[in-house]
Amino acid sequence: MSEYNTRPLEGIKIVELATFIAAPCCARYLADLGADVIKVERPKGDDLRFTAVNEGRPFGDKEDTSFTLENTGKRCVTLDTKSAAGREALEKLIANADIFLTNWRQPALERAGLDYDTLKVKYPKLVYGIVSGYGEKGPDKDLPGFDFTAYFAHSGVMGTLYDKGSEPMMPLAGFGDHQVAMSLASGVLAALYRAEKTGRGDKVVVSLYHSGVWDVSLYLIASQYGDKSTQYPIRKAELTNPLNSARRTSDDRWFMFSVPAYDKLFNKFVAEALDRPDLVNDPRFYPQTNLVNGHLDEWDALFNAEVAKHDVNYWIAQMKKADLPFAVCQTWDEILKDEQAFASDILTEVTFPNGNKRTMVRTPVMFQDTELPEYKPAHFLGQDTREVLTELGYSEAQIDAMIAAGEATDTIRIG
Repeated sequence: MSEYNTRPLEGIKIVELATFIAAPCCARYLADLGADVIKVERPKGDDLRFTAVNEGRPFGDKEDTSFTLENTGKRCVTLDTKSAAGREALEKLIANADIFLTNWRQPALERAGLDYDTLKVKYPKLVYGIVSGYGEKGPDKDLPGFDFTAYFAHSGVMGTLYDKGSEPMMPLAGFGDHQVAMSLASGVLAALYRAEKTGRGDKVVVSLYHSGVWDVSLYLIASQYGDKSTQYPIRKAELTNPLNSARRTSDDRWFMFSVPAYDKLFNKFVAEALDRPDLVNDPRFYPQTNLVNGHLDEWDALFNAEVAKHDVNYWIAQMKKADLPFAVCQTWDEILKDEQAFASDILTEVTFPNGNKRTMVRTPVMFQDTELPEYKPAHFLGQDTREVLTELGYSEAQIDAMIAAGEATDTIRIG
């Protein structure tokens, strides 16, 4: 039994006016923490409801795993915010909110009167969180931004993180978005804390571009010194610490070795893990200054040959025996069955409205004394429109009239 009966953000109201992944994922995390998140969608719905073909899954919201991943725990309201009645309802929602989250571009927000400078005059305590492609200053501030472009490509992730001579990595939808989501959550929670103390809200901006640059910043900064080891992309054989790299085993698996303190652990690694005591203190490879001065290719070939002699289970045993960090480069099929992932509540099963059970992923923050929320399928398009409008003081007749006029919609099942 949990020590606490409530989750940290219970009583906090959030309005989300956003599509796809980054901002909705942030709101989903805040919903996990107990906030009442109202997701406002246009009558046609969030575009994420229509990406089934991209992910090879069934079409329709009866088993929409992608939409659920980013939107579980929210109430879904459908409003035509371009209509007078729809806009009035949105304004009432924002007036009652603690946090407003969006990923609309700045010109569109200004045209709609939903920019921060406009809203803070009416709602000075409101915390305003926005996801941007490239930030709100500079020549690219109004460009459309997705994680493929702003996070992966523009930031230097794709242009550097590959073995020189091969091709850039294949970007993965949602990867950068999820980094942005958690950064935005930390920012809006800090702003909320101050708003509760002072009555003053703030605008929190997190961009995909900035997040990507932040994620490569350690070596980005180091590259200024010009050492060839930091001029990515480079060949794997040129890594100044080749003990931090993935190597192919005899059963055609990739095994990630990680020995960051080269001089401290080289002898232990070669004697205990590699089972080559003859390499202890070998002047070609030890200390590290000897290795980088003319012996990198030689070590790369030797290391590859040694790893290729044995299968992945052998190397697991060897690295455990040596008590050194390692990991098998797992496939997604393996992760979906991984004992550690289930034991540590990373993964859980969710039953969808069509009766199918699917494995889903939780957000990566755990509390000891607060129970995890029940992981439920995301709500259908417009599922909570009537309930939320009723809470705002609308009568049944008024709601019916809005729905008849196309200014709002109630439950629409897609597929």
